Amino acid sequence: MTIKPVKTGWQVDIQPGGRGGRRTRKTFKTKAEALAWERHIQAKVQETPEWMPAKKDGRKLLDLVEIWSSRHGVTLRDGENTATRLRAMCSAMGNPLADKFTAQDFAEYRAKRLAAGITQNNMNRELQYLKAMFNTLNSFDVWTRDNPLAKFKAIKIVENERHYLKLEEIDVLLAELPKGRNPHVTLIAKICLATGSRWGETEDLTIQQIRNGIVQYARTKSGKTRAVPIETALELEIIGHHAQHGTGKRIFQSAWAAFREAIERSELELPMGQMTHVLRHTFASHFMMAGGNILALQRILGHQSLTMTMRYAHLAPDHLKEAKEFNPLTLCRRRND
Repeated sequence: MTIKPVKTGWQVDIQPGGRGGRRTRKTFKTKAEALAWERHIQAKVQETPEWMPAKKDGRKLLDLVEIWSSRHGVTLRDGENTATRLRAMCSAMGNPLADKFTAQDFAEYRAKRLAAGITQNNMNRELQYLKAMFNTLNSFDVWTRDNPLAKFKAIKIVENERHYLKLEEIDVLLAELPKGRNPHVTLIAKICLATGSRWGETEDLTIQQIRNGIVQYARTKSGKTRAVPIETALELEIIGHHAQHGTGKRIFQSAWAAFREAIERSELELPMGQMTHVLRHTFASHFMMAGGNILALQRILGHQSLTMTMRYAHLAPDHLKEAKEFNPLTLCRRRND
């Protein structure tokens, strides 16, 4: 710390955080005032060490990603994929110094990505990944500053109506699927329609997961297992398919492209982003329209929150039927009859 005379008085030049810390300069009219302020700062540092300005952090954003990956990502089922996405984000943002990274930097990055055609849902996921990384590193005391994205809001998504196939459209699709060369695509689609599973969950099935009339899904999005009963005829078809086309314990190989080609040949129009997922929506929609229980549907689909399953509640035959019976117009008509 130094005090020196300048044209406007006496200047205090201090670096309370030590070497590498922020330097502060302040000018006073008299040397006595300058000395008093210097003593005040010294006392403040002694009494409250956390008052000292934070030292510079030379790590870059990618350095934090690698620390997150090695200490926390390795414990996650999808940790390596998340780390890959975080690395790509760092590269696209120019890998800034971590302590210089701000919400404005992410806002500019998001704007460019949206302009390039990246969906709002994808950008919300990227925001979630980066926010969670800072929070995790903070819990490990690897990152001791505030989360720069703590107040950053995700884009509010206006959800599209979930499309489902009508029964006659299912017939068209099931007739079209076997016309391709992929031997797996038809049975994968049938299992998705019969159990409400995601396409990837069914593609990854092993023969051990099929037993006693039940399909047990283990590699799920939520990480929790769930079991769904199936008809005997479908179980026998799966066992026979594995015997003829299976590889080791695996029943199927990739068939997503074959499904897309079948959709195109059948000329079924699907909303963007609902290619194979339409089968899951179709199961849930017909389940509710046939009078299925919403709580049972939650367990079948593996939703962690009933709120997600309630998106199909309006399809139930008796959904909010009280609105038709107890509205004031109907009550007036009954009174006057």
